Amino acid sequence: MADGRDYPRVPDVRDGLTHRERVVLYCLHQLQQERSGRNVPTPMLYGRVVEHMDMSVQELQTILQRLIGTESRG
Repeated sequence: MADGRDYPRVPDVRDGLTHRERVVLYCLHQLQQERSGRNVPTPMLYGRVVEHMDMSVQELQTILQRLIGTESRG
């Protein structure tokens, strides 16, 4: 059976998240817990994400924009 790492950019049918988005959310959740619910600086999140997978800063920003609903619609 294939896991999310085989298709990192294909959305999961259960919730529409890609494996890469799921890693970003997982890291964000971990950091929020470590920081007692305080906001997580993007550079700190990026550092944690790249411990799990190779990702550019631009890709992280694109994922964050998509997750919070501010991606451009042009």
